[in-house]
Amino acid sequence: MSDTPWQRNEIESPCVQICMIHPRTKLCIGCKRTGDEIAQWSRLTPDARRVVMAALPDRPDAPSRQGGRAGRRR
Repeated sequence: MSDTPWQRNEIESPCVQICMIHPRTKLCIGCKRTGDEIAQWSRLTPDARRVVMAALPDRPDAPSRQGGRAGRRR
C-alpha cells in the first residue's frame, strides 16, 4: 500500500467561487465561462478544457454596475 494520496491527472477548474452569470454577457462574473461550459466541465476532455482555459483571458470582464446614483446621471 502506498502512502501517496490518489490524484486525478486532469486540468483544474477555473472556478473562483464567485458564481453568477451576467445577464448581458452571459459569462460567469467569477471565471468568465459560459453557462454551458460550466455545466459541461466535468464531462469535457482535458484537451477541451485546455481550449476553454486558453480562451478565458481574452473574454471581457463583467461590465461595471450601473445602478444607484451613477446610473441616474446618464
